[in-house]
Amino acid sequence: MSGWAQKRFWKEVTVAETVEGFAVELDGRRVKTPAKAALAVPTREMAEAIAAEWDAQTESVDPKTMPCTRSANAAIDKVTHQHTEVAAMLSEYGDSDLLCYRADSPVELASRQAAEWDPVLDWAEAELGVRLQPRTGVLHQPQEAAALAVLAEKTRAMTPFQLAAFHDLVGISGSLILGFAAASGWRSADEIWQLSRLDERWQEEQWGEDEEAQAAAEVKRQEFLHAKRFYDFS
Repeated sequence: MSGWAQKRFWKEVTVAETVEGFAVELDGRRVKTPAKAALAVPTREMAEAIAAEWDAQTESVDPKTMPCTRSANAAIDKVTHQHTEVAAMLSEYGDSDLLCYRADSPVELASRQAAEWDPVLDWAEAELGVRLQPRTGVLHQPQEAAALAVLAEKTRAMTPFQLAAFHDLVGISGSLILGFAAASGWRSADEIWQLSRLDERWQEEQWGEDEEAQAAAEVKRQEFLHAKRFYDFS
């Protein structure tokens, strides 16, 4: 977000409907992205969330407190121009999906993975028409090409704003299927985030919690929850 004003110069933040969608205006002047493109978003709800972030700024502008603005900037400045590449990169997660790599021991961990992760694979089969196959161990074993092609097509079908959010849902969780599950509202975003941390939660139960690791995990959780919120705005 380089190039933004460091100090608040505006008094009023408003949302305006335009031919491109919905814009955010500061004292009547439209907000632009870091690449100087007009910040136009697809829904009023998203625009209002962005406007609230700008209105919440006090003397100095703090981009860290403006997640919706950052996501919109990414969608406009990056994903719109690299849609094919971003979709392809995310689709690759399906061939090494977190949910498909299972422990062979201890038995308790393997049983928990099956109990918590199999229902997501069942959902994907019913709703996405794809059944990814679990593997034991960490060595890569390719999934069926036809299944991966279906997931790739569904990923490519997303709008730039959806794909910007989906990028974080998949990247943070490490799972293409969990990304789809979160985007579709299969369960709450927090429940799906917890599923992505099954192995970490198991280690914490065995060895105790580490404060630094917990703090880092909470940052990622908040980012995951934001990504789901932004996807819903799209």
